[in-house]
Amino acid sequence: MAAEPVGELHIIEQFGPHLAYTEGKRLDSGAKIDRLVDTHCCFCGQQCGIKLKVSNNQVVGFEPRMDFPFNRGMLCPKGVKRYLQGSHPDRLEKALIREKSNPNGFRLAGYEEALAKTVSEIARIQSTYGNDAIGMLSGASLTTEKTYLMGKFARLGLKTPYIDYNGRLCMVSAGAGNKKAFGIDRAANPWDDMLGAEVIWISGANIAECAPITTHYVWQARENGARIIVVDPRITPIARTCDLFMPVKPGRDAALFAGILHLMIEKDWVDHDFIEKHTVGFEQVATSVKDWTPTRTAQVTGIAERLIHQAAEWWGTAKTSFLMHARGIEHHSQGVQNVMGAINMVLASGRIGRPNCGYGTITGQANGQGGREHGQKCDQLPGGRDLANPEHRKYIADVWKVAPDDLPGPGVDAYELFRKIDRGEIKGLISLCFNPKVSLPDNNFITKCLDKLEFFVAIDFFLNETARHADVVLPGSLHEEDEGTVTQIEGRAIKINKAVEPPGDARQDWRIIQDIAAGLKRPHGLQFSSPREIFEELRVASKGGVCDYSGMTWEKIEQNNGICWPCYSEDPEGNAIDHPGTPRLFELGSWNPIAKGNGPFYFPDGKARFNLAEYLPPVEDTDQEYPLMLTTGRVVSQFLSGTQTRRIGPLVDQYPEPKLELHPNLAAELGIKDGDWATAESRRGTCTVRAHVVSTIRPDTVFIPYHWPGRKSANQLTISAQDPISKIPAYKVCAVRVTKSETAPEYARHLEAQQ
Repeated sequence: MAAEPVGELHIIEQFGPHLAYTEGKRLDSGAKIDRLVDTHCCFCGQQCGIKLKVSNNQVVGFEPRMDFPFNRGMLCPKGVKRYLQGSHPDRLEKALIREKSNPNGFRLAGYEEALAKTVSEIARIQSTYGNDAIGMLSGASLTTEKTYLMGKFARLGLKTPYIDYNGRLCMVSAGAGNKKAFGIDRAANPWDDMLGAEVIWISGANIAECAPITTHYVWQARENGARIIVVDPRITPIARTCDLFMPVKPGRDAALFAGILHLMIEKDWVDHDFIEKHTVGFEQVATSVKDWTPTRTAQVTGIAERLIHQAAEWWGTAKTSFLMHARGIEHHSQGVQNVMGAINMVLASGRIGRPNCGYGTITGQANGQGGREHGQKCDQLPGGRDLANPEHRKYIADVWKVAPDDLPGPGVDAYELFRKIDRGEIKGLISLCFNPKVSLPDNNFITKCLDKLEFFVAIDFFLNETARHADVVLPGSLHEEDEGTVTQIEGRAIKINKAVEPPGDARQDWRIIQDIAAGLKRPHGLQFSSPREIFEELRVASKGGVCDYSGMTWEKIEQNNGICWPCYSEDPEGNAIDHPGTPRLFELGSWNPIAKGNGPFYFPDGKARFNLAEYLPPVEDTDQEYPLMLTTGRVVSQFLSGTQTRRIGPLVDQYPEPKLELHPNLAAELGIKDGDWATAESRRGTCTVRAHVVSTIRPDTVFIPYHWPGRKSANQLTISAQDPISKIPAYKVCAVRVTKSETAPEYARHLEAQQ
């Protein structure tokens, strides 16, 4: 095929491109609607039900689904506008091949040519350096069928241990803490259980912007008389209507949980009967919190003693309660400790495993739950099995019809994978729906690593910032261009239905992966004809694991508007059953294959574990040179690295550029007014954006949202320190200094000149 110009796709400014956006077709635009397709939003882990309006193989509008029990017709701004992305002119419809001599950077290519180049380069690298010289990164917004396929492809098709996923940046601290305490990684309760709770505790979760429909549940609980406790460095929208707000210093959550547990024990606000019958390890944890007096807790956390006393009393004396948390306590070098501290409070209260009493981990990505269950994590096999466990390896090897020794051992986390690229150990990379140049910390290092690769192929539907470094870009599929399942925030597996075909040469992602395997002449077990066929094998592979989907079918999922796993295909005696799923975990008398009737928790003895949750200060704390704490997060109209939302016009209009939030007292001290250009500088980089002076943030803390690339990227500043257990990066605290900038940054001057 002759080379064709790519147009504006080649523009890669050093500060990152300014993405054009489109309104798409406004709702129906007078088009004749061919059909309505029941499906779900493509963004966060709530996975709200929607109907997509289709006209002439294009999504042109939406309707809310009133029948889906989670959102009941409610949608956030992203859900309302998500349908517009498919009509954006940046949508990749042809493959791209990099040509160094081409001033455009890429040329358009036919799919077969780009596939052949991909296969030949992977084969060359592996024949020269070994199978381990290829790494793979995938996404947690993929369907569960795709995430299953990715893990299988890495281990059978590429024969490499080096696969990980962008859920590493999201839920792994929550997952690790849950597994240590409960033996299972899933939100313990349906969200309806909030409605009858007397107290709801929300730590590090800006739910009004990051999980807006969850806010409705909290507000309904408040209408029913619940007291709402919010812990955050910022007075987020949910905090403005709470009953008790605790402005914690970033990175001090484990200290707060220890201080609360100290008071619960001192005042005898613990459930001794529950602790004795259903837990182990309480005495050791009780000893560990003896020194966490209210005075010491206040000194470390920055929260007034009276607030600590009040929170402990409300939580300790409640008859029903619900605790939830998100990235605010998890994105730390001690994120797992924070999570275990929160769980210790829940277990000490005994309020779990029954109606209106529970605990929820707020899933961030569209399939953040399902995406971490079935094998695309570096140390994991389907069903939540451990790759290093010989029994688990044998079971999956039998399903895949290979010898256990044919499966590579555990690999490394996503950030360590880049360190291996930097050291020259990994020479080639395949990525699917992952944008690490924007989303990983200290991202100037990530850029350097991408440029060291001998070969890089990106599979995506837009040319994101990371894909601009690729040698080959293969056009993949949007959410509405394929079908499969995802598992939402409550642990409910739901069905994604295909609305339109991929345009041009774009392919469904699972087809592309299998095409690569076939080209490498390693198609064994990678010849599925449909996502349904993948799901049927996944059911078998998950059977008997903690994440058991064996009792589900697509029809059963759709008929019930989703099914919460575990969903078993057999009863304890081995008889086939039609299991309804498990909306609420840990109910007394419930059976699971791990405990085998010994108790409701997922350990052989059926008991939950109290875990020592040691407080450690942040790896990088403030000092004279860098006196302020930076924390990062999301805004309501943008999502993750912004690859999709920065291309949806109304969402861009709502929050077009990142801003640096700082307190009026700090702003006055620095001579910064609202709207001034302000520069935040860490030991790793600088970022200049507009100042937003607000009274809703701690005076010692500044905040920048992370959805933007290049010189607007907050992750130029963040530190690559990781939790030693979960390997999650410490996005929520690093040391910075802030100064007023007298001139606009280069990217702003460039845009002004263009306009």
